[in-house]
Amino acid sequence: MTVTVRFAPSPTGRIHIGNARTALFNWLFAMNNKGRFIQRFDDTDVARSTQEFSDAILYDLHWLGIFPDATEYQSRRFEIYDAAIEKLKAARLLYACYETPEELDLRRKVRRTRGLPPVYGREALTLTPEQIAEYQSDGRRPHWRFLLPNFTSDPLQPERTEIHWNDLVRGEETVDLASLSDPVLMREDGTYLYTLPSVVDDIEMGVSHVIRGDDHVTNTGVQIALFQALGAEPPVFGHHNLLTTASGEGLSKRSGALSIESLRETGIEPMAVASLAVLVGTSENVVAVPDMTELARRFDPAATSKSAAKFDPDELFVLNRTLLHHMPFSEARDRLIVLGISGEQAEPFWLAVRGNLDRLADAAIWWRTLRDGPQEQPDFSDVDRDFLRQAFDLLPEDPWNGSVWKEWTGRIREATGRKGKALFMPLRLALTGQPSGPELADLLPLLGREGTLARRP
Repeated sequence: MTVTVRFAPSPTGRIHIGNARTALFNWLFAMNNKGRFIQRFDDTDVARSTQEFSDAILYDLHWLGIFPDATEYQSRRFEIYDAAIEKLKAARLLYACYETPEELDLRRKVRRTRGLPPVYGREALTLTPEQIAEYQSDGRRPHWRFLLPNFTSDPLQPERTEIHWNDLVRGEETVDLASLSDPVLMREDGTYLYTLPSVVDDIEMGVSHVIRGDDHVTNTGVQIALFQALGAEPPVFGHHNLLTTASGEGLSKRSGALSIESLRETGIEPMAVASLAVLVGTSENVVAVPDMTELARRFDPAATSKSAAKFDPDELFVLNRTLLHHMPFSEARDRLIVLGISGEQAEPFWLAVRGNLDRLADAAIWWRTLRDGPQEQPDFSDVDRDFLRQAFDLLPEDPWNGSVWKEWTGRIREATGRKGKALFMPLRLALTGQPSGPELADLLPLLGREGTLARRP
């Protein structure tokens, strides 16, 4: 069996780190099993779904390193769903209901007062032809419910009906269908709710594994029953824990909280996002993983905790710095060119500054400092100014190499008696304008003797 997974967001907003977690779980599972990854847009909500959001989601996935084997749109597959509806009607597993939302709400309240679960009581199954004709003459159009299975010949007297499956993440799971209402599959206007298109597409596309958030556990019981009603073998299901904000709040596409777009614009590396999105809330240590191949090796769906995982954006910056500090020049080169950093000095420059970067774009600041001098001239005391003039008089002659810093500071120490911070800090401020930064031993060869002398106060 070819492993086939899918990521199926509705294109009604930009995806956030929680959505990315689901996409990455599926992508890594496919990688580890040499399988296929289908990007499916559940865009049956034509009022809120847009092509702009679909394109943006694909862009975000590509940035993360996810490249689907196929892209599908549910809005282009209505004929297939229509055929499934007719099949369920023919099997008498789909029935018309004429209640208004207000009537349904009243029935739920009545059931609660009687100590009964507030589920739909299947009253529509007892309607007479005359009652149906009266509803239709009043202009009511029906919505259609799927008749959940039960172990009795009388659908009005359902017994305890349980759906069991071995969850890829959570282990043995059970959903009691008797505690649920028969789900509405089609609205009064003929549009579809999430359940039917999702199941039909999983059948038609040969989806073997469905990996998604644990807020879908109850849905899975209903969907397994629907797979069986349509004569199909259900896929293997896996439900991972959800990510919340550091304060425990849920994430939302509509609010834009921790969207992939915003993280990218902040300067976070894609593998920092992927590392934290996948490893947080699992038994694995959260570390900066350099590439997808290594992340796939660390990925184990069964290692995921059952409790929600809090996502702290501050951890992203720690991972980001780690990735940059170890990033080889070959990986950074093209992005540095975009920043205007190129030529023979580009590689030694990168190796000199990468250990001090929070974001790759910050390299441009250090490049300007080396080329044009400090952005702001430090305000030295008279004592330090005299010290620096003496220090610059002691600069070694050309040629310069990696040992020039050691030679220069040795001369200064011997001539002035200064050492430690009293020696190094004025030099750093004069050369870079900053109290901290890359090792001066690495910067001096890039500055050259003339460039260094140009920074003499």
